Amino acid sequence: MYLTPEKKAEIFAEYGVSAKDTGSAEGQIALFTYRINHLSGHLKKNHKDYATERSLVLLVGKRKALLDYLTKKDITRYRAIIAKLGLRK
Repeated sequence: MYLTPEKKAEIFAEYGVSAKDTGSAEGQIALFTYRINHLSGHLKKNHKDYATERSLVLLVGKRKALLDYLTKKDITRYRAIIAKLGLRK
């Protein structure tokens, strides 16, 4: 499944400030989470795809960095996005 511009705009509209606001931390975290879930499903079928595994690890690291930033910047926004996405930290 390819990430279409429409799906990307939908993610940013739901989790970000607006569909055009691609820079908000919440929107980026939501997009990374969507991509992480997609890559995890791919790796369950193709466990020897090491390039995808590396991409997944990098995405998880980027999401963690953004979550850490949000923790320091505004803890209420952090708690809201964690609850909305169903992440655990």
